[in-house]
Amino acid sequence: MKFFVDTADVAAIKELNDHGMVDGVTTNPSLILKSGRDIAEVTREICELVEGPVSAEVVSPTADEMIREGRHLAKIADNITVKVPLTWDGLKACRVLSDEGRMVNVTLCFSAAQAILAAKAGATFISPFIGRLDDIHLDGMDLIADIREIYDNYGYKTQILAASIRSVNHIVEAAKIGADVITSPPSVIKSMVSHPLTDKGLAQFDADWKATGQKIG
Repeated sequence: MKFFVDTADVAAIKELNDHGMVDGVTTNPSLILKSGRDIAEVTREICELVEGPVSAEVVSPTADEMIREGRHLAKIADNITVKVPLTWDGLKACRVLSDEGRMVNVTLCFSAAQAILAAKAGATFISPFIGRLDDIHLDGMDLIADIREIYDNYGYKTQILAASIRSVNHIVEAAKIGADVITSPPSVIKSMVSHPLTDKGLAQFDADWKATGQKIG
């Protein structure tokens, strides 16, 4: 499973990247706002730091404008993935940009039917939003499982990018189902390391080692 980091915080990306935990990055208008930086500037810096795909999102509602913005964003770096919404216009933009050889991430997917359309339009990635489905009392993992089954049935090459990750359990369940990628806030990825029994074991080892009175090196 590939790990994408869902943030425009360069320092957070660098920390995870130094640990080998970054295969790509996803951004959106909300994350750019939170960063307080110019979209081209911060996206370029992220692309220089990370070798994998970096999603940069278009903001216009019409296909022609999405295509124009997507081409502009793609000039930032070779590893830019143009992010478009799962609308009829977004699918048209996906088809055009994909045919031009650009990576495209179709975002805000909430149904298997939408995911089929994205694959047909040539999407590189489809981003089903797990947490937001959970928020309205639906099981986001059911959607990941449905898309996995359908894509496998027909050999669609579009990668399932599980988004709106809220917990470690989301990551583990998405991995068990077979999502190709997860995109998560840095805090959730870092919290994967935590377990109370690990802490308890380390405390015991530390106490026992001190009791030996020895040093290493």
